[in-house]
Order: sequence, then structure tokens, then C-alpha cells
Amino acid sequence: MMELRDIEIFLTLAELLHFGRTAERLRITPSRVNQAIKKQERRIGAPLFDRTSRTVRLTPLGERLQRDLSAGYRQITAGIEAAAETVHGLSGTLTLGTMGPHTQIISGALDLFQTRYPGARLQHREIQPPAPLDLLRSAEVDVAVLWLPVREPDLVVGPVTHTSPVLLMVAATHPYAKRDSICLEDLGDHCAQVSPRSIPASMEAAIVPHHTPAGRPIPRGVKVSTWQEVLSAVSSGQAVAGVVAEMARFYPWPSLAFVPIRDAPPSEWILAWRAAAETPLIRAFAQTVADHGPVVLTAGT
Repeated sequence: MMELRDIEIFLTLAELLHFGRTAERLRITPSRVNQAIKKQERRIGAPLFDRTSRTVRLTPLGERLQRDLSAGYRQITAGIEAAAETVHGLSGTLTLGTMGPHTQIISGALDLFQTRYPGARLQHREIQPPAPLDLLRSAEVDVAVLWLPVREPDLVVGPVTHTSPVLLMVAATHPYAKRDSICLEDLGDHCAQVSPRSIPASMEAAIVPHHTPAGRPIPRGVKVSTWQEVLSAVSSGQAVAGVVAEMARFYPWPSLAFVPIRDAPPSEWILAWRAAAETPLIRAFAQTVADHGPVVLTAGT
């Protein structure tokens, strides 16, 4: 039978695929990680990981074991933590990743959480829109506010925080800058979109698709890694960018214009977190956001 600590070591290594980082996260030595994995491989009678000097990969058997153990492990640890909460109350620090103005957009839910759990502390980190998953994957944030769709198997999609119309951000000198609105078909003209360096294609296409409704390609242009680079590329006329309505309120640069895309569906934003790192504090935060309900923004927000 696998000990609970050995299950934790296996699942963490299956997530990170790196002995050193696994040891660092669990605050043990790499040799302890190696011993735990070898012990289970001897007991099972087959390798769980393929190891080379450069890479660590799950074997098909390891992938199956990861699927089988993950849900049960989370249930066991949740039960233990819930019992501890009953005795000691909910406390600790929750690091929340948001983009630009979103801490203000969801301030009602944040205030409700602090009222419900005065022993908990919220810490904030800024997420770069061109790389929305990076801080989650590196465990630098516990929970992130992201836009749908999020189709990553290692991430949990939680409650909706807010919905917002989609606009096109252009330079003040752009041909579309004086229009009251445009349609998705217009994106095939005069619209070289900024090209994020680290973003799932489905998330990118949810803000600005790769083709117009008639099938014309919507070109990509300048590659960007940060929100500041997006603003600079657009304001200088090198590219345009799909954004949500709150950005027009919080970044009213005189060199920028924000044009509603009248047939674009609203963008829906949610909480997301790593399944393997779920905690009672995360569950309490998600429940608070769900109880508060989503904020519905308009083009004039």
C-alpha cells in the first residue's frame, strides 16, 4: 500500500516532471523523491516514469496511476484539512493573479471573502495578458482570473467572476478609430493583431478569431510578451488588439481608441487553479465568488 506522503511525491513529480523542483516544492531532498518513486515501481513491478539525463516523462502506466490517484488524494487531503478548519478556523495567504483593473472589477467578491474569513490574507500578483497561464504553472499564484475557454487538463475552471464586451483597441490614427462600432468581418482589413508569445490558441481566438465569419484570415503581427508591449505596439500603429471593455476605462491614452465589435460574443471570465494544488482556502474563495455572483459589464463600463 502506498503511504500518503509517497502518493503526494508521485503526483507532484507527475505534475512537474522534474526531481529537483518536486523536492523543492515538497521541501525534501531529490534522493527522497527518487527513493519514493523506485519503491513504488518495485512494488508495482513496472516503471512509472521514463528518465533520461534531460527529461522525465510519465509512462502509460504512470499516466493511468496519476488519473486514478488524483481524485482520491484530493478527497483525502480535503477531508483532513476540513477537519483542521473546524478546530482552528480558515487562515493563510491566498495569492490571486489578475490582469490590469480586474481586482477593482471583482472588489465586491474580494471584500466578501475578507469579511467571511478575517484570518485569511489576500496577496495580489499581476498576470500578463499575452502569457495568462505562466504564473499558475509556476505556482507563483494560487488562483487566477482568466477568460474562457480554459481547456488545460491540469487546471480547474471555477465560478464566473464577470462578463465583458469585446472591443478592438487601435491607434487614434487608425481608419477604424472614428467608427461607432465594427463587425468581426472588418477584422480582415487593416487589422494586424498583436501576436502573444505564450497563450493557448483557443484563448487567443476567443478575443480575436483567426478568421472572419466569411473565412478570411485575420493576420497577426508584432509579437508581445507584456501588456505594456501591447499598449506600445497599438498606440504606435504597428498593430491592433482585441481587449475587453474595462480596458477602455482604465487605459484612456490619447493615442488609443477603443471600438466595440458589435457581433463579438461577450468575454466570460472565471477563476482557475491547479487541480493538484487545491486547498480549503482556494475552495472557500471560489465559493465566495460563486455566492457573490458575476459582475456584468457593458461597453460603457
